[in-house]
Amino acid sequence: MHQCKVYESKVSPDLQAAQIMIIISCMLGALSVLVLSCGADLTTCVQNQDAMPRMRLVAGVGLLLGGLLVIIPVSWSARVAVTGKESQKREMGASIYIGWAAGVLMILAGGLLCWFNRPKSKA
Repeated sequence: MHQCKVYESKVSPDLQAAQIMIIISCMLGALSVLVLSCGADLTTCVQNQDAMPRMRLVAGVGLLLGGLLVIIPVSWSARVAVTGKESQKREMGASIYIGWAAGVLMILAGGLLCWFNRPKSKA
């Protein structure tokens, strides 16, 4: 007879939460880039000229949120690596710095998109 055992994950709950946040950030970033490419002036995906700035604004907000969702777990893991107990102590590797750079670039891109696509005041 064949018996199945439940696989117990050796990943701690804080790392599982960080993995989920990174996955959501990747999906949000990809969706934002897709919306941005459809709302760009160079494409003819959207015929309504009034909707294009709104699409770029939505893409900017998505990139801002995606950047925050990267920065939080990366900083969390860095804090554990620096100040963690001996059982939790990890080494800060290149992935921490790559995560910070990715988060900062996403926040910068989202902020620039939001800044340049803000509603113009009618004076």
